Amino acid sequence: MKRGRYHLQPNPDPSTIGSSSVCGGGSGCTNGKAKMWEDEAAAQQDCGMDELLAVLGYKVKTSDMAEVAQKLAQLEEVMCNVQDDGISQLASETVHYNPSDLSTWLESMLSELNPPSAFDPVGTTPLAAAAAATLDDSFLGPAESSTLTTLDFDNNNNQKRIFAEASCSDYDLKAIPGKAIYSQRPQTQTHDSSSSSSTQNNVKPDKRLKPASGSNSDILAPVSAYGIPTESSRPVVLVDSQENGIRLVHALMACAEAVQQNNLNLAEALVKQIGFLAISQTGAMRKVATYFAEALARRIYRLYPQNPLDHSLSDALHMHFYETCPYLKFAHFTANQAILEAFEGKKRVHVIDFSMNQGMQWPALMQALALRVGGPPAFRLTGIGPPSHDNSDHLQEVGWKLAQLAETIHVEFEYRGFVANSLADLDASMLDLRPSDVEAVAVNSVFELHKLLARPGAVEKVLSVVKQMNPEIVTIVEQEANHNGPVFLDRFTESLHYYSTLFDSLEGSVSSQDKVMAEVYLGKQICNVVACEGVDRVERHETLTQWRNHLGSAGFAPVHLGSNAFKQASMLLALFAGGDGYGVEENNGCLMLGWHNRPIIATSAWKLANKIMS
Repeated sequence: MKRGRYHLQPNPDPSTIGSSSVCGGGSGCTNGKAKMWEDEAAAQQDCGMDELLAVLGYKVKTSDMAEVAQKLAQLEEVMCNVQDDGISQLASETVHYNPSDLSTWLESMLSELNPPSAFDPVGTTPLAAAAAATLDDSFLGPAESSTLTTLDFDNNNNQKRIFAEASCSDYDLKAIPGKAIYSQRPQTQTHDSSSSSSTQNNVKPDKRLKPASGSNSDILAPVSAYGIPTESSRPVVLVDSQENGIRLVHALMACAEAVQQNNLNLAEALVKQIGFLAISQTGAMRKVATYFAEALARRIYRLYPQNPLDHSLSDALHMHFYETCPYLKFAHFTANQAILEAFEGKKRVHVIDFSMNQGMQWPALMQALALRVGGPPAFRLTGIGPPSHDNSDHLQEVGWKLAQLAETIHVEFEYRGFVANSLADLDASMLDLRPSDVEAVAVNSVFELHKLLARPGAVEKVLSVVKQMNPEIVTIVEQEANHNGPVFLDRFTESLHYYSTLFDSLEGSVSSQDKVMAEVYLGKQICNVVACEGVDRVERHETLTQWRNHLGSAGFAPVHLGSNAFKQASMLLALFAGGDGYGVEENNGCLMLGWHNRPIIATSAWKLANKIMS
């Protein structure tokens, strides 16, 4: 086996691209949602209202904060001390509506419960302090599986008030209904006196508080705010997570608009509320919100993530993502099918892989070539990958493993590994290319070309080098998303929708460890899309239509992947956890894999236009 290792020096990076403050969506910056937040916050401050609690819909004067905190602590103590038969006024099927006048509601609750006379305010911890809690990685703890996340945003529809109370049907979005911190049996909902007092004050109730029964049988596996099971089965007050889910999405969008308009004070206040609201959600919604909140916080405080990741960690995350969901398996299968058909009848074949990683794509192709009628061709593989930070030659290790497999299945095998900081640093003369009548060439790229968009002209340069290779076929797999637009708010909206769908598709994973690591893998992408700019923002995903324009202008023509690839890809999905929720779609000769009709990745195949004409 031949092996070579080339270190390529990157071209000087262009100057950092600055981000502009452009108002996206609505009828202009003066009518944007962030402006309404400012006006409302200013009005609340003029009236002496606490701004952070006003964001959540509570009207609490700053001067009354200490008194409200004491009442909250007293209510919590009473709820903990009263036995099952001691809360006759709060039957398990009762729903207490919480008006925005928090102080009056607390008085009503305490009077109904007939609280003990002894109350020591010293040493009590105000519950409102939790609202100011910053982001916590503990939100990523184990959570229940959620239903499908659907977030359909309309940038041109500005609500008169961001957190106006409405049912889910009033919004062009749906939050994942969750069970807050404690699971609970279904309960019949009735109104009590506190609800009627709210109506008399012409204040619309905007939170439902559900008292959980103190019986152990009514509480299923209680989980703390840090995702850790607890032994306590004391009664707790549950906040309606579906209403908070709507507020959570609006808070994320309002924070992103404040960031775009460089209103960092407002953005800072909102990002704290996002962390608080995320606690009431379960499953995918909570995890997605936490990752986006972290990314927004990094952008606000300019705590940019360190790039690149340690190679061993990056490889580990990549492997877990491969095992958790079928996206990479689909990418490898469909690309291999196109390459196998292009190599039909060829005696010597050469694959140049732009995305070598752990080489997981190639054992399946080598086995397919070994079973070819008339015997396998001589197989040469050139793997290109980034340098490792521990100075280990990971590409060599991958090559040795593939060489052992080739020997086992009796395939003549040759391998070379190239280390490159960027594909734009490659040159065709480095690859030891042979005449096309001697050796057929295929070029493969999985989730790599979008990273070139951070460097002007890099995509055009790489496609020009690919043309010099004179390939039989070029296979490209990319995310089906548009995260490379000039307006930050548009990118944020699209990425929130895209990654909500991706996280939701992971919820059915059998292995919890693989799922957690796969979520971290996607979280790194979210952080890069939202927090970074200029050459540091490398996750610049574009749609299949946009890639068609890139490749068409570079002199390539599309190759139809065929019905055979479609059928086999569908069979592959059926083998993966039944394939429930996943679907394959054919789009003008290309194949897309999606989750509940939302495309996630797209595979396309290309040839030189002059080869098709000839």
